[in-house]
Amino acid sequence: MSKNVKTIKELADELGTNKTRISRIINKNSISTQKIKNKIVLEDNSVSLIRQYFKNETQRQNETVSILRTELDKAHSHIEKLSNLLDQQQRLALQDKKLLEEYKAENDSLKALKIPAEGSQAEQAGNQPQAELEALKSEIKALNDKIKGQEQLNNQVSKKWYQFWK
Repeated sequence: MSKNVKTIKELADELGTNKTRISRIINKNSISTQKIKNKIVLEDNSVSLIRQYFKNETQRQNETVSILRTELDKAHSHIEKLSNLLDQQQRLALQDKKLLEEYKAENDSLKALKIPAEGSQAEQAGNQPQAELEALKSEIKALNDKIKGQEQLNNQVSKKWYQFWK
């Protein structure tokens, strides 16, 4: 037996832990101990094994912390991108809503123009040329198509955003 022996308490104090943890390490790793005067003592080679165990454990913890920090940075970056995409989607939806309101207002103003009925068309032929009347009708139809297109686009944007979270 070597002259330098340490009790479990002395080693625990040196390593900044408690006796229970040192005892568990001894049992888990089958490290040899001796009993002197009702105290369990560790020889130099056993102390070295326990120190190595703590050193390896510290390295594993540092690696785990490093990996977790990297993953946290990735998650933060991903959240930032998602936040930007959500903000962009909300701005686009607001623009679409404004355009839709403008198209509806323009459509209502065009509807306010009285389109002559089939019977009275001959009477107003002198007042309003047929070509202008047809142009107004086609413009109303085009505006209605734009409104439908914007509504479909709004629905698609909403679906794409909803699908993103699935």
